[in-house]
Amino acid sequence: MPESSPDQSGLQAYQQTQFVFAAHLRDPAVNPAPLDIEDRRMKIYRELVYNNIESFIATGFPVLRQLIADQPWHDMIRDFVSRHCSHSPYFLEISQEFLKYLQEERQPLVTDPPFMLELAHYEWVELAPDVSEENIPESLLAPADLMTETLQVSPLAWRLSYQYPVHMIGLEYQPREPPEQPTFLVVYRNREHRVKFLETNAVTIRLLQLLESPHCRGMAALQATAAELKHDNPEAIIRHGGQLLEQLYRLDIVITPVKAP
Repeated sequence: MPESSPDQSGLQAYQQTQFVFAAHLRDPAVNPAPLDIEDRRMKIYRELVYNNIESFIATGFPVLRQLIADQPWHDMIRDFVSRHCSHSPYFLEISQEFLKYLQEERQPLVTDPPFMLELAHYEWVELAPDVSEENIPESLLAPADLMTETLQVSPLAWRLSYQYPVHMIGLEYQPREPPEQPTFLVVYRNREHRVKFLETNAVTIRLLQLLESPHCRGMAALQATAAELKHDNPEAIIRHGGQLLEQLYRLDIVITPVKAP
């Protein structure tokens, strides 16, 4: 087998140093620092990496941070930093990586709030439309047109259902059991670039799901909703549904698709 050239040997040594350096920053308690770097310098890097990641996660999940005591919180963040393999180099996507860690990798603790995963998902969804590069196309329809025109759900609107009322959870309200009825929400960003939420019901969520079908008109979606409900007065459902479409349109949750020039 041919011997490595000096350049190759130097590159391998450099890569090994990088590996040891990164492993130490991720988990200093387990992985020793490179021998040729003084600890004073390593301490700067250790604190910089951890504090930046911890601060970003705390900002992205403010309610969750409030509800978890300092030591369990920092133990969890350290476990995330040391074990999770992120697939994005962007700070804006750390929240998504942390949510994935919570859902797929972290071992739950008996002290975890029962609503922890749902709350974390909701807080991530609140952030996602805010940083999205999507934009809502301009459109102007009269209320009557909402019944006859093709409609679609805004790319910046998320329809959600949870066991717990995640939008109400905080220091003063931490339910131990889910209520009898699930919580239905729409989180959306409007044309003023403000992220808001709408508390709604299963019927509205189903209507939005129908409007996600290609070339769906408002009347057709309402008729399908009335048929699924098997209501004895479908005209009343359609009439109230028309008012609901107007509200969703005003909120920028329902829009008209971009038409080809």
